Amino acid sequence: MCIFYALFFRHFRLCCVPGSLRLFLFYNLIKRNRHLEQIAIQINIKRALLLSDRSAYNYYTDFSEKGYYNRIIAGNINQVLQVDSVVCNFDRYPYEVNTYARQMIIRESNVTERSLVTRCRLLNASRSDDNPNGFTIEGFTILENRDLQTLER
Repeated sequence: MCIFYALFFRHFRLCCVPGSLRLFLFYNLIKRNRHLEQIAIQINIKRALLLSDRSAYNYYTDFSEKGYYNRIIAGNINQVLQVDSVVCNFDRYPYEVNTYARQMIIRESNVTERSLVTRCRLLNASRSDDNPNGFTIEGFTILENRDLQTLER
């Protein structure tokens, strides 16, 4: 879920609601060292979950139980998330947010491009070092996560 996904902050600067993108930390994982990667995943997910309700945690546990993170590490797979747009409705509270992104799954043999569309609501929260944007994510949902194309390398 888009968690829930590394704290590689460069992606957060691309969006008007950077905190909402921390959920993309689950997908934004870059393979380097197996042990270091496992630690990085745990740290990044912990940081991302501080900004969300139980809906994000439910995705995390589902991914973990299905072996998603272990397969990324064991398969030497790199993933890059490119956020196309974030649409926020600030006219009604809680603020509804839709995020549109492309996920690149890079393997030795091929590169798969996926479409990723998510929805959540933002609640006002106190700003802190862990939550510099002052929002909490609730009701996180993945609306679309499908293959667009696969290119052989």
